[in-house]
Amino acid sequence: MPPVKSRPVDKYDRRRDELAESALLTLGEMGYARASLREIAGNSPFSHGVVHYYFQDKTELVIYSVRYYKARCVTRYDAVVRDSESAVELVEAFADKLAQTIRDEAPMHRLWYDLRTQSMFEEPLRAAITEIDAALEAMIWRVVTRYATLAGATPSTPAPTAYAMLDGLFQQALLAYTTAGEPVLDGLAAQVRIVMPLLAR
Repeated sequence: MPPVKSRPVDKYDRRRDELAESALLTLGEMGYARASLREIAGNSPFSHGVVHYYFQDKTELVIYSVRYYKARCVTRYDAVVRDSESAVELVEAFADKLAQTIRDEAPMHRLWYDLRTQSMFEEPLRAAITEIDAALEAMIWRVVTRYATLAGATPSTPAPTAYAMLDGLFQQALLAYTTAGEPVLDGLAAQVRIVMPLLAR
């Protein structure tokens, strides 16, 4: 029996994913405002015409790219939640994972905070950024509720507050990491050890 051919939509989506992967590299280096569609294409294996065929404009490409990236991010801590057998173990694993993601993907996180700020001024970005932010909040809430369960407690704050506290620590560490490097990550872990017990009682 001959192999089944991919449907055209599969090839189309696959190419859009490839363009998103490529675009994220340029966007992570240059930021949203500085990277034009032509520059994104120029720093990729694809021509400007190809990029424009798959995406109407830069905003559509950026939204697709960030959704593509964040779809992987929102499960980042699921293994921490699943595998931790004590509250202390969860805090340590969570702190390690936070540090690792800054270490490995700092440009992508800088882009995320850039876009979240830009969405306050650019309405076309707002719905997608709000949707992604809600998914990230839910991701952090899974960590917090599991921590509370392991500690024999209940969460002491609502989900948005817990997210704001931990996301604030992460953003501060990311900013400091761009100038101070690796030592900052030890400080992030120490802060997580202080904050997590405050989120359950």
